[in-house]
Amino acid sequence: MKKILTLIALCIATIGYSQDKETTYTIEGDLVKATYYYEDGSISTEGYFKDKKLTGQWTRFDKEGNKTQIAKYKDGKKVGKWFVWNQEVLKEISYDNNAIVSVNLWKHESRLASNK
Repeated sequence: MKKILTLIALCIATIGYSQDKETTYTIEGDLVKATYYYEDGSISTEGYFKDKKLTGQWTRFDKEGNKTQIAKYKDGKKVGKWFVWNQEVLKEISYDNNAIVSVNLWKHESRLASNK
């Protein structure tokens, strides 16, 4: 009886462990959309491939579903404005052909001028 209960417990543990959400790929026109997941099943990263190279917008999320990064690629190279943020800082990083052109930082305590 102990052996049967042990075997059942192992089977349940194995089934529970194997339910981690795997990366999904869906075809959208000439692009392949990839979605990566955290262990709990929430989305970690979403983006596109074209001809097996990163392309278009890629978005990263924290485990609560908040965006933490927006990135752009063209033919596998970093391009355009990237935004990376957390609770304290927003970084805007400009890329051209995989090279950093500029970096701007905004802190949460920054004030905006207004005309009232």
